[in-house]
Amino acid sequence: MYTNFEELFSAKRKALGKTLREFCRENGFDAGNISKIERGILTPPQSKEKRLQYASALGIKEGSDDWLEFCDLATISAGKIPTGIVSDKELMAEVPVLFRSIRKEGVEKAKIQELLKALKKELR
Repeated sequence: MYTNFEELFSAKRKALGKTLREFCRENGFDAGNISKIERGILTPPQSKEKRLQYASALGIKEGSDDWLEFCDLATISAGKIPTGIVSDKELMAEVPVLFRSIRKEGVEKAKIQELLKALKKELR
C-alpha cells in the first residue's frame, strides 16, 4: 500500500525498469506532466479515460486491487472522497466520526497508526 498517488505512480513506473523519459516516449505521455504528477505538483487525473491510459501503461488492470488503490489515491489527492465510499450511505454516516477522532486533540499518533495498520491488514 502506498501513502499517496505520486509514490504509487513513480514506484510502478520504476518497477517496469523505465526512466521517466522512456516511459513517456513509449506511451505518448508528456514527460513534464508525468514529472509533475510524480512530484505531487500536478493533480492526478480525475477522468476514468485518463486513469485507464496511465494505469494500463503502468501494468495496472482495471478492477484489480491495484486499480482500486490507484483510483482511490488519485481521488484523495484531489481532495475528494472516493466514489465507492460516497455511494455507501451507511459508511458515509460513519465518516464524520472518523474525521473527528483523527482531529481530536489528545489522541495519540501511535493509536491512529495502530488503527491504520489494522485497517491495511484487514484489506489484504
